[in-house]
Amino acid sequence: MALEYKTTCEKCNISLNMQSEACICSYECTFCESCATEMAFICPNCQGELVKRPKRNKD
Repeated sequence: MALEYKTTCEKCNISLNMQSEACICSYECTFCESCATEMAFICPNCQGELVKRPKRNKD
């Protein structure tokens, strides 16, 4: 099962692509690195840990 790569930060709505620095929780809530840092790497939706999202090739 592959991760769903969301295209915007759920907090600031900045555009994200598969190569963007982003963080996700186990429910795939997605935030830019700046917002994740501001939230102390805690998801505001589920209170889970936000971790660095792996980058995917452009293919």
